[in-house]
Amino acid sequence: MTLSPLDRQAIVDYRVEKSRATLREAEYVMAGKFWSLTANRLYYATFYACEALLIKNGIEASTHSGVSHMMNLHFVKTEILTHEDKTLLSALFRMRQTGDYDDLTDWTQEDIEPLYPKAEEFIEKLLSIIGQSQAEALR
Repeated sequence: MTLSPLDRQAIVDYRVEKSRATLREAEYVMAGKFWSLTANRLYYATFYACEALLIKNGIEASTHSGVSHMMNLHFVKTEILTHEDKTLLSALFRMRQTGDYDDLTDWTQEDIEPLYPKAEEFIEKLLSIIGQSQAEALR
């Protein structure tokens, strides 16, 4: 899909805000001890930030696995992101899938609480890269 620079930026801004709002949702449901729902919201918060970064850079992906693949190809393999970043995104995806679709699987506080600060840090890293892209575009 071909987007004008203005349209592209509007979508990036929307995905960034959606990422931030979804991270707040994760915090809210975590306080209520809804661990599988927290895993879901943490995954989607990171996913929306990944989408924003890809869109900002004109990289298309139409599925969850496509987003993961493009993040790996364009940002992990180029060492902009770390292997740990990739591992976090993969783990959150698996936890979201398992928590949403598998019977007799419930995540616990011990599983989820340590992931919140990691997801928050990962999102901030992506938003920083997006901001750097914006600064470069202004030069």
